[in-house]
Amino acid sequence: MIEISTIDIIAIIVFATSWILYSVILTRLAGSGRTLSSAMDIQRRQWMRTMMHRDLRMIDTGIMSGLQNGTAFFASTSLLAIGGCFAMLNSADHVYGVMRDLAIVEAIPKGLFEAKVVGLMLIFGYAFFKFGWSYRLFNYASILIGATPTAAHAAEPETVAAAERAAVFTITAGRHFNHGLRAFFFSIGYLGWFVNGWTLIVTTLVVALVQLHRQFFSDSAKIVIAAARQEPT
Repeated sequence: MIEISTIDIIAIIVFATSWILYSVILTRLAGSGRTLSSAMDIQRRQWMRTMMHRDLRMIDTGIMSGLQNGTAFFASTSLLAIGGCFAMLNSADHVYGVMRDLAIVEAIPKGLFEAKVVGLMLIFGYAFFKFGWSYRLFNYASILIGATPTAAHAAEPETVAAAERAAVFTITAGRHFNHGLRAFFFSIGYLGWFVNGWTLIVTTLVVALVQLHRQFFSDSAKIVIAAARQEPT
């Protein structure tokens, strides 16, 4: 039986609640153009509208290739992080001893320390599945771009529908990528738990506030949100 203190329980609740609330806020505002992510979704749709007026689509396939490569990089990084967590579990005695000698952690049960490592592993596992599915959706979106009729048929309903399908797949892929990236960001906050529960609360709130600032008040957010207000939805 793993012994866990009250502050650790409170810290985990704060961590989970912050992550969930942040995700709910962005989900509720999806498509509104009021956040950085939702404004970029509008730009993705505009990209596909522009794409259907091009006969030569090397630009579009080049952009898609870059998106796939970035997603593949983070998926591979997730696997490496999971492997690092396994290595930490295999060397739990040594790592736990070093952290205790350096007074980084208090005298916590070794079982709780290992449970923290497993929790970190689960976060990276979640991120891997999100990045993996995002990569696959970007692949499907590439096929849908290839299936879109040429610019000579841009005014036809079939072409508009084909571009919309590609846009939906690209937007969905981007959202899954954001979920994976969000897991990476919150994993930084989770590292605070290796110190103590109080530190986890602080690092979680810092990560959440930084993310909210980036979504609503950063320079990049202001630019694309302003552009989204001028784009047809």
